[in-house]
Amino acid sequence: MIAASFLSLSTTVVNEQDVVTPFEQALLVGLVFVIMFGLGAGLTPRDFKSALRRPYGLIIGFVTQFGIMPLLAYVLVITLLFQLPREYAGPVALGALLMGCVPAGTTSNIFTYFSKGNLALSVIMTTNSTLWAILMTPLVLAFYGGFVFTEETDLQIPIVNIVVTLATLLIPVVAGMILRRYSANVGAFMELLGGFFGLFFIVFLMATWVPRNWALLTSTPWQTYTVAIGLGLVGIFVAYFIARAIRLHPANARTIGLETGIQNGPLAIAIVILTFSGTPEIGLILIVPALYSLFIVIIATFVTFWFRRANTAEEQKIPSLL
Repeated sequence: MIAASFLSLSTTVVNEQDVVTPFEQALLVGLVFVIMFGLGAGLTPRDFKSALRRPYGLIIGFVTQFGIMPLLAYVLVITLLFQLPREYAGPVALGALLMGCVPAGTTSNIFTYFSKGNLALSVIMTTNSTLWAILMTPLVLAFYGGFVFTEETDLQIPIVNIVVTLATLLIPVVAGMILRRYSANVGAFMELLGGFFGLFFIVFLMATWVPRNWALLTSTPWQTYTVAIGLGLVGIFVAYFIARAIRLHPANARTIGLETGIQNGPLAIAIVILTFSGTPEIGLILIVPALYSLFIVIIATFVTFWFRRANTAEEQKIPSLL
């Protein structure tokens, strides 16, 4: 029985349209540009000056974002996905590694607010990791990909294409920052619009993608689900407990946990669509980013309820260095 299921996986072909339709691809890329524009529109020079005066949060966030998450993705890939046939596991592993290497998403700002975290720290950490992503995402992806994909493997990581895609997607961030600089009111509106479209993507994914891909979801092995769910859940709590262990303020620890575990799922999907278009395995590469984007909202919601149990009145007596 198990051997038969493994055999069916090894011959499984998941078309790009099976995971994301052409309409959804166009909509997603447009949404990502609006979300990134809104991210930039929420920033002012004062934000950067404040962050540079107290850079500890940025440093910790950088280490957890580009240190913990890619390592966690690699461990999950090696221990779980590679139990499956290589023909299936290879492309899915590439999507999982990419999901672990992208920066934080704007969704983390929303959950930080409801978790009684440090919203200002959350916003600047999201932006910081997004700007660093043009260098760090290809770098850590190539590093861990070198252990996973050997020279004998047909599937290779197009690093140059990923850099170009990230550079293109960072253009709206810079444009948003410029707009905020010359028109604060319009910039503030675009910031809200970006957050709205980020939530719209999640709702759209739940309402349309799940019913249409029900057969694909029911045939996806549990290892793939565990990787997609574990990446966000474990990432949040590892970063949170590290922050608590080094005695950061509880509100900042909650912020760092959410910023670390909530990756930019729409960005990861957009990178796959724009970078691997025409690749036969693109459908399999998309599976983990799509599942992650679906489940991270559920995970973050439960984590938020747990975080909200914090005694904020008592926390106000604790000094904060961030």
